[in-house]
Amino acid sequence: MPSLPLPAVLSLSAYDHLLLDLDGCVWVGEAPTPRAQDAIAALRDARKGIAFVTNDGRHADDDFVRKLWRLGFQASREEVVTVGGALQHVLAESEHRTAFVVGSPAVHRHVADAGLRILNGSDLAARADVVVVAAHDRFDYAELRGAIQAVVRGAALVCAGRDATFPMPDGPWPGAGPIVAAIEYATGVRAVSVGKPEPQLFLTALDRLGPGRALVVGDRLDADAGGARAAGLDCAIVLTGATSAADARAADPPPAHVAASLAELILGRA
Repeated sequence: MPSLPLPAVLSLSAYDHLLLDLDGCVWVGEAPTPRAQDAIAALRDARKGIAFVTNDGRHADDDFVRKLWRLGFQASREEVVTVGGALQHVLAESEHRTAFVVGSPAVHRHVADAGLRILNGSDLAARADVVVVAAHDRFDYAELRGAIQAVVRGAALVCAGRDATFPMPDGPWPGAGPIVAAIEYATGVRAVSVGKPEPQLFLTALDRLGPGRALVVGDRLDADAGGARAAGLDCAIVLTGATSAADARAADPPPAHVAASLAELILGRA
């Protein structure tokens, strides 16, 4: 990949913490991005605070920790900040008592752990207080129908984010955005999003890491760079996921840093 006439090379001394996106930045599918393990090991050697921050609602926190270790990364549960956890927090603070859920078993658990009764599969599904939407591999028409019927009857609509896609080895897979857009189009109701580019995931990570200057590293200008701006943080964009070099050059405002990969950002081209 050609070098980029874009923002200056990262100086690690400028940051105390790094908030790292997973899909497209740390890994693509089941493969780490090139030398990503070395990059994260270097951050730990430099005693930087690390958080892994993801809009992926398909898996639970422990699933991400196991995957990180399986792919050669050291990680703890406290370092993983997921959109499922953010959904749980928002719902626990709400007055909603019942939910219709479009999402993986992990999202169902987060909704239940927030204290809500899940009405999927019951005669009362269309009378849920809130519809919760996150992308998952088994999404089907029945879920779409149930979500639309509940929202039309007055349910609030909350989503895990609006990512159009996420990178996989065989090409982009649909994120939560297309599902949310279908429900919004059918109902005329705008969903409340708790995932990136909303700042909540980054603020949760900073709360865990403590004081210090933080850099967000991700592969999406909309979710990662947009979320960083909303949280008042610098952002570095890597080109191993959804953003091309041309996209990065055209961004307004531009990211603070751009690199071909996480490893190039942290370790340079050597």
